[in-house]
Amino acid sequence: MAHTKDRRPLNFLLSILLFLMAASPALAEVEQCRFIQAKAEREACYQRQEAALAEKRKQAATREAKPAPTLEQMSREDAALKAQLRSICRGC
Repeated sequence: MAHTKDRRPLNFLLSILLFLMAASPALAEVEQCRFIQAKAEREACYQRQEAALAEKRKQAATREAKPAPTLEQMSREDAALKAQLRSICRGC
């Protein structure tokens, strides 16, 4: 039992390390425009970020705009699935 108590800090550090490794690509995507010294390059960086953000918002809006399936359509799909399962599972 003494071995499990000694491994807790190691497991904790390992979990933090794995989290940071998983989060690092997402953090690396964001350009740090404020650290660019040349004004023209810094403004171009901000414009790229603004265009990327606008594209993400546009994609999110189109995903949200898709109509939800109607109750009739869902009941038809349920009936078709039920018929398929009946043919597969005889006597279940």
